[in-house]
Amino acid sequence: MKEELTQALSRMLGKPITFVNQPDGAGLIIRTTSANASLGSEGFQLQSNATNTAITLSAQTDIGLLYGGFHLLRLMQTRQPLIQLNIHSTPKLALRLLNHWDNLNRYVERGYAGISIFNWHTLPGYIDQRYIDYARANASIGINGTVLTNVNANAWILTGDYLQKVKALADVFRPYGIKVYLTARFSAPIEMGGLSTADPLQPQVQQWWQQKVKEIYTLIPDFGGFLVKANSEGQPGPQDYKRTHADGANMLADAVAPYNGIIMWRAFVYSHETPEDRFKQAYNEFKPLDGQFRKNVMVQVKNGPIDFQPREPFSPLFGAMPQTPLMMEFQLTQEYLGQGTHLVYEAPMFKETLDADTHINGKGSTVTKSVSGIAGVANIGNDINWCSHPFAQANWYALGKLAWNPAQSSETIAEEWIRQTWSNKTTVVNTCKQIMLQSREAMVNYMTPLGLHHIMGNGHHYGPLPWGNTLPRADWNPVYYHRADSAGIGFNRTATGSNALAQYHPAAAAAWADSNTCSSEYLLWFHHVSWQHRMPTGRSLWQELCFRYNQGVAQVRTMQQQWQQLQPYIDKERYTQVQLMLGIQQREAVWWRDACLLYFQQFSQQPIPAQYEKPAHTLEYYQNLKFPYAPGNG
Repeated sequence: MKEELTQALSRMLGKPITFVNQPDGAGLIIRTTSANASLGSEGFQLQSNATNTAITLSAQTDIGLLYGGFHLLRLMQTRQPLIQLNIHSTPKLALRLLNHWDNLNRYVERGYAGISIFNWHTLPGYIDQRYIDYARANASIGINGTVLTNVNANAWILTGDYLQKVKALADVFRPYGIKVYLTARFSAPIEMGGLSTADPLQPQVQQWWQQKVKEIYTLIPDFGGFLVKANSEGQPGPQDYKRTHADGANMLADAVAPYNGIIMWRAFVYSHETPEDRFKQAYNEFKPLDGQFRKNVMVQVKNGPIDFQPREPFSPLFGAMPQTPLMMEFQLTQEYLGQGTHLVYEAPMFKETLDADTHINGKGSTVTKSVSGIAGVANIGNDINWCSHPFAQANWYALGKLAWNPAQSSETIAEEWIRQTWSNKTTVVNTCKQIMLQSREAMVNYMTPLGLHHIMGNGHHYGPLPWGNTLPRADWNPVYYHRADSAGIGFNRTATGSNALAQYHPAAAAAWADSNTCSSEYLLWFHHVSWQHRMPTGRSLWQELCFRYNQGVAQVRTMQQQWQQLQPYIDKERYTQVQLMLGIQQREAVWWRDACLLYFQQFSQQPIPAQYEKPAHTLEYYQNLKFPYAPGNG
């Protein structure tokens, strides 16, 4: 912390910073204290004295002091008053992690910001300055853990040579309060240990993992534990041996328990056979296992029931497993949100999920109250600005801030980030905030309005493909999700359809159960609705669909105009980069609008209203577009 304060304050104040053992009045007083137990191991307190000539930063630990120091610097950088300070801050969630989908060859699955920052080939001998900067950036927003490797795991990370490399990173991250975690490939005892089985109930398998875990903790005493993707999308798992997810998770949990390690077991699963409704799969597999997991197992649940869509209802697992700690999994990288070129501020999406009411314990039982931690799939690569799009850094920032305090508003977080990243000038702050706060809704409008979902390109998920129907599993195809026909559009998940709504508490389900009262944002998630269905706006469903797609395009054009107003205030390089990317976003928004409306028009048999721009090409033109080298595909 001393180094961070020296580096920052000397630049902010334009003069050298001196440290003394005894305060002489004015200045910053830093102290560790055991007097305030409520601060815990990570909390801090910032207080001004009666004359506002000194500020005291106190915490119980060095990590608490580091967090408090970063908070003080943030107040200064954003030009907040430093008089009459009385800040007492502790994290609401103990686990605040990044999940890297980074492979050992540095390819980043669903990555759009270059290759992985982790250069395994040169570790442990070469410590890149970026590793230190990465730790500093995470600590500054309260992130205290990182999963270094892809959930589609490679057992090589568990070899002795690679564990030495992991140790080198752990040593760099430790002073910043960051634990390292790894992804565990369930079949590692076969691939690395020479066993004939990975059955979690076999003693030789349990012994292999116990020995491997002992090896890890000998090198890295504060190793956090494992994140596991099992029996999903081809990954091996306990079901290969007719065992349950609990059997598999508990075997690993027992191995790490003596060292206070945890297992984060992902709930993103679906059966080998095409299910009645993909929406229901995670709940159907995990709800019956509530209470069967060891206490150091966290079930990690995606925010929605499908797969990081522009808008999803919250997963019905939240609140449904009271005897099992749950981790929230958000996706920072924009796999389904325009990837590396679309400006989409994700905090409103995160808040939409965290603030949703499960009603499990009565009104006010928010999703936040049902989780013990938050993980975000990282959007970081070796691009010079970490995240490719300059505004994508805001999503990394927002994840850390919301994991520390889920009650913060999207607007407050956006303003903090803008002031630290772009400028404290009122014009810049207000204009950037307007752009950011409308960006997510704009993206929903030009991609998946009214509850449409999973209509992106196959595999790479780039661009629109609502006509997609060529993959071997029905639920890999967009037509499975929108179900458009001459009668209407949408997936009936009510009691007369798949009955996925029954997985929610009745009070939560009631908000979506009737197509006449269901909010427009979720209508087609839960109902197959007639093209003539009258919407709250007075428009028919078809007219509303046309309006929303065109509104999304108009919103992006507004964002372009707003950004142009900032040219005098932003450096040329970053201004031009955002300007060019907004141009791509506008063109792709038009592409989404035209392709989707032309496709759905086949079923509605209604004209696109005359007040809207007509598509520039035929449906056949859009259907023939191919992108074999779109980035990020697994």
